[in-house]
Amino acid sequence: MSRTPYQALLLKALIVGVALALAAVAAAPASGDGLPVLGVDAGSQGVAARSGQVRYVTFRFGRDTIVARTSVAGGKVLGYTRLPGSFTVPAVAYDGSASGLSADGKTLILIEPRARFPRARTALAVLDAKRLVLRKVVTLAGDYSFDAISAGGTTMFLIQYTSAKDPTRYNVRAYDVRGGRLFPNSVVDPHEDQDAMRGSPITRATSPNGRWAYTLYDGAGGTPFVHALDTEKRQARCIDLAMLVGRNDLWRLRLSVLRSGLSLAVGTPRHAVALIDTNNFSVTAPGRRAEANTSSFYDTRRWLLLAIAVLATIATVLAVSVAVRRLRARLARPQHV
Repeated sequence: MSRTPYQALLLKALIVGVALALAAVAAAPASGDGLPVLGVDAGSQGVAARSGQVRYVTFRFGRDTIVARTSVAGGKVLGYTRLPGSFTVPAVAYDGSASGLSADGKTLILIEPRARFPRARTALAVLDAKRLVLRKVVTLAGDYSFDAISAGGTTMFLIQYTSAKDPTRYNVRAYDVRGGRLFPNSVVDPHEDQDAMRGSPITRATSPNGRWAYTLYDGAGGTPFVHALDTEKRQARCIDLAMLVGRNDLWRLRLSVLRSGLSLAVGTPRHAVALIDTNNFSVTAPGRRAEANTSSFYDTRRWLLLAIAVLATIATVLAVSVAVRRLRARLARPQHV
C-alpha cells in the first residue's frame, strides 16, 4: 500500500505516541483475542523478548494492524510494519498473560481477534520478528486460540475448542510452522484421563529457556491443575493441585518460576500455597521459610510505580488522542494543489 510522505509521517507519529503511552502501562482492553471470553486483549500490553529489552505491541490503524517493536526502557520505536486485516498479540490466560514470541526472538505469532464464540475459522499471522516481515497467514477451519510456541519457533500450540457451548472442553493441538500442517494427534498427558482435564486458563509462566509453558487452570468445577507443556517434545503433564479446591481467591493466584526453572510456585501476593518440582512434577505445600522467599516475586514496589505510571499515561493518552483526531480530520479534508 503506497503512502504519501505526509501520511507516512503521520503514521510514524501515531506509532511513537502510542508506544510512549504504552511504555508505562497497558491501555484498557478494546477487543478480545483468541480466548473464548471477549475483552482480553494483549495487543496493547504486548509481548516481551526473553532478553527483556524489546517488546512487540499491536494496535489497529483503520482496517489494518500496526506491529511495532519498542524498547522496554522508554518505549522508543525500533521498527514497525503494517499488516492488512486485524491481528493482535495473543493472550494465553484470563489475567492477560501474553505469548507468541519464540524464545530465540525470531518468530512472532499474532492471532485474529474473535468477534464471537464459537467461530467458524481462525487466522494467525506468522512474522519474522527480527525483520518485521510477514511470512504467511495460517487459516484453520474451526475455533482455536493460541497457546504457546517452541523456543526455535518451529512448532506452535493451539487450543482447539470441541464444544460450541462449553469453552472448557478443548484439545491441545500442535502445528508445524514450517510444514504448514496440524500434527494429527492431540497433545495429551498419558497419565491422565483427557476428559478430566477441563477448565479455563487463569495465568501463565514460562521456563527460562522458553521450552516449558506452565498454565494454571481452574478445573471447571473440579480440581485445579497446572498444565505443563513441553514445546520441544510436544508432550504435556497435568499436575493436580488438591490444596486449591474450594479457594475463593483462585483467580488471584499466579505462577512464578523459581531456582532457574527447577521449581514452580503457585501463590498469592502474600505467599506461595503450592510448590511444584519441575523435574518429577511432585507437589508440596511450602513452609514458612518457603513462603517468605517466594513472596518476593510479587514486589510491592511495582504497585507504587504502576500508580505513578498510570497518572502519567492518562495524560499522555489524552494528548495523543487529541492530536490523532486533529490529524485525521486534516487528512480527511480535500487537498488542493
